[in-house]
Amino acid sequence: MKHLKVNLFKFFLLSISIVMLHSCASHKDVVYFQGVGDYETKVGENNHSQTFKVDDVVSINVSTLDPQASMPFNLVGGIDEGGMRAEQLDYIVDKSGNIDFPVIGPVKIAGLTAEKTKELLKEKLSNYLKDPIINIRLKNFTVTILGEVKSPGTYPVIGEQITILEALGLANDLTIKGKRDNILVIRDFDGTKVYHRINLTSKEALDSPVYYLTQNDVVYVEPNKSAITASALDNRATIWVSIASVLITSTVLVLTRN
Repeated sequence: MKHLKVNLFKFFLLSISIVMLHSCASHKDVVYFQGVGDYETKVGENNHSQTFKVDDVVSINVSTLDPQASMPFNLVGGIDEGGMRAEQLDYIVDKSGNIDFPVIGPVKIAGLTAEKTKELLKEKLSNYLKDPIINIRLKNFTVTILGEVKSPGTYPVIGEQITILEALGLANDLTIKGKRDNILVIRDFDGTKVYHRINLTSKEALDSPVYYLTQNDVVYVEPNKSAITASALDNRATIWVSIASVLITSTVLVLTRN
C-alpha cells in the first residue's frame, strides 16, 4: 500500500514537471537585440526611402503665388455654386505605375520617392508655372500585424516611414508566446509577393531590409513552442481529465479494499 502511494505521488510530480518544462520560454527567447553593449554605437546604413507602388492613393497639391495659375494643375471634383474650387481629389497609381495629371497627362511615379516625384513634377510644370510648391502625401499607408501580438489588426501610418518595432508597438507588442527570432514580413511589389524573415532577438535586425516597413506590408508573428504546447494541452484536456479520473477512482478502490 505504501509503495502504491509513493508511485502515484511520483507520477503526479512527473506530470506537473513535464507541463512546466514545455510551457516556459527561456530568457533568450524573449529578449530583443541581444548582445548590445553599454554605450555601443552603430552608424545607420539602412537608409530607407518610401517609394510609390501600383494602387497607391496619393494626394498632390500644386500652389503658386498666383492661385488662379496653379488651379488647373490640381485634381478637383468641380466648382461649387459660389464659383469656388471644390474638394481636391486623390490620384491612384494605375497598373502601369502612372497617375493622370491635369494638363500634363500620364506621369510615371511608381518606384519614385515623394522627393523624386516633386522634382519630376516641377520639371514638367516649368513651362507653365514659376516656382511651384508641390506637396505630396501617401494616403493609403497601412500595415497589418497578425499572430501572437496583443492587438492584431490593420493600422494607418502617419508620416512617410515606420519601423517594424513601431508597427509592433501599434499592436501593443508581442505576447509572451510570440516567436521573436523568426517574424515574417509579407511585401507586395506590383502583384508579386515577397517573403522575408527578421530576428528581433539579434541586434543585426537593424540592418534587415524589412526593418523599415512599406505600405500594405503584413507582419506575422508565429507562436513559440510554449504556445504550441499549451494549445496541444488544451486540446487534450478532456483526455487528461479522464485519465486522472480513472487513476483517482482506481486508487480509491484499492485503498478501500485494503
